[in-house]
Amino acid sequence: MAENYIGVDVAKDWIDVFDPETGIGQRFRTCDLTTFAEGQSDKLVVLEASGGYERPLIAALEAAGARYVRVNPRHAREFARATGKLAKTDRTDARTLAAMGEALKLKADEPACPARTRLAALNARRDALKAHVKKEKTRLQQTSDAWIRADIKSLLAVLERRVLKVEAEIASEIKANEDLTRLDAQLQSAPGIGKIVSAVLIGKLPELGHANRRQIASLAGLAPHAHDSGYMRGKRRIWGGRKEVKSALYIAAFIASRKDPEMMAERVRMREAGKPFKVITIALARKLLTRLNTMVKEQRNYRFETLAC
Repeated sequence: MAENYIGVDVAKDWIDVFDPETGIGQRFRTCDLTTFAEGQSDKLVVLEASGGYERPLIAALEAAGARYVRVNPRHAREFARATGKLAKTDRTDARTLAAMGEALKLKADEPACPARTRLAALNARRDALKAHVKKEKTRLQQTSDAWIRADIKSLLAVLERRVLKVEAEIASEIKANEDLTRLDAQLQSAPGIGKIVSAVLIGKLPELGHANRRQIASLAGLAPHAHDSGYMRGKRRIWGGRKEVKSALYIAAFIASRKDPEMMAERVRMREAGKPFKVITIALARKLLTRLNTMVKEQRNYRFETLAC
């Protein structure tokens, strides 16, 4: 049976919808998302990630039992250019998303786990607060005015208390879910993985343990991409992926390479080969992620590999 793909462009206060079967485009206000979702039971809604504005639509679709697939906005824009559509409006974007779904035969996303969704939101809140702390500490170093310094220190105390409160809520959210508690314990058995990195992986990388090593590396933004043409062999570079996951694994790999004998030996070998520090750390982050993926898939704790004599 042929799939009927519905393109939906999400804005702050409304969504633009295009149904290729009828050729009709419609606009729904955000307050009418439930009405829209209830009419999509036999269709697959294609929408873009829109910086969080898509979340009310996804919640309405899940509540109505409707299927959806969320695509990368860059991929949607490149598909539009590839098909000769250079103009960009909300209505043309909805048409493009419907055509993209049909051309690429996109598959529906798995329904989001509410606990993981909330954990991801809490992680985002913690990151925002930490960014504020970093900015205020920089301002503190740049001013000599006594009153301003006292004000900044007062604000820093408030922000740091809020960070601790969010971290406590993250721990409570994990503890309240038996599956997440077990997964958290597995992840923290690995070197370099503490409670913060574990929470990021649980909330931001639900595919962990369900994808193969190449797919999981690409999702985390740690897969090297070729840049070749004819006889030219360009440098392999990483790009894309989930920024928060990549940053967390980068730090974790740095620590793990000082605790895991095999990763320590790999770091020394690459350094002696003249590899830059960042290249070494990214390679070790990819190795660590591959091990974590296997570990979660096999439902076991981390195993330190024995070096051959």
